[in-house]
Amino acid sequence: MLWNEKRYYSLDCYLKQTFGEKVYRLALNGGMTCPNRDGTLGTRGCIFCSQAGSGDFAQKRCLPIPQQLASAKMQMQAKRNCRKFIAYFQAYTNTYAPADYLRKIFTEAISDPDVVILSIATRPDCLSDEILKLLAELSQIKPVWVELGLQTIHPNTSRFIRSGFTLDCFHQAVERLKYLHIPVIVHVILGLPQETREQMLETVCHTGALQVFGIKLQLLHILSDTDLGDLYRKQPFPLLSQDTYCSLIADCLEHLPETITIHRLTGDGPKNLLIAPLWSSAKRSVLNQIDQTLKSRDTWQGKYDCCSSQSQQQTKK
Repeated sequence: MLWNEKRYYSLDCYLKQTFGEKVYRLALNGGMTCPNRDGTLGTRGCIFCSQAGSGDFAQKRCLPIPQQLASAKMQMQAKRNCRKFIAYFQAYTNTYAPADYLRKIFTEAISDPDVVILSIATRPDCLSDEILKLLAELSQIKPVWVELGLQTIHPNTSRFIRSGFTLDCFHQAVERLKYLHIPVIVHVILGLPQETREQMLETVCHTGALQVFGIKLQLLHILSDTDLGDLYRKQPFPLLSQDTYCSLIADCLEHLPETITIHRLTGDGPKNLLIAPLWSSAKRSVLNQIDQTLKSRDTWQGKYDCCSSQSQQQTKK
């Protein structure tokens, strides 16, 4: 068993086991764009992506990385007693730049003595040989994580959300990163338009079978400055209720290997931009209901994973 009070292997649990205390994420902005925005693949980004490029909570891009870190640490330490941090390059596509520039900003981040992990959110089609070599080099100094936005394995949905890359491209990126011993975290969105529960579980099970380091399960939320928001206003489509979502999360956890770290179980956009579902803004309430759902169903992460043995299941009961 990899957890105590939780019935899933949370990122918080992993970090406490690894570093002996809580570690907090600092969202940074490397000043990059995205091939889905600069005209290479498109100009509007993914259909759900805000103008901040999924970096709504990141620091200001006009600030140098050391200043972004100092500002983010000050904000975090004003609320919590914390000493160790993850430098998280969140906004847009954070390997979509020349390797020399990436070396500069990533090195500035890991040079901070309070930073214990470098985490980089990017696309699977933006990992050249030169950049992979750089990430492998940096990983010899401090741990480097790469976060890839898969969202769905289903081609019709992928075209609808304008992801711009194929599932084969995603697989190749995962395998190349794993070959370099760089942990991979996969983003999956639950509740995408017209996807069934079975399709969502297929994406989650597919991700679990890749034996990646971690997964982020993200609730689809609709923001006002997105193409999805415009579509929803003109022609509203069904969204998951809180009860349905919490039950679905329990289903997902049951089918994921117990060794995969759970980096996120829901998601909430900026309240001033959030159109729907409004219940997603009460994040603590959602997480509490997920915990209660797992307890009431007497279930846990890996319960129905095909790699789990009967003896492992009995140990958790």
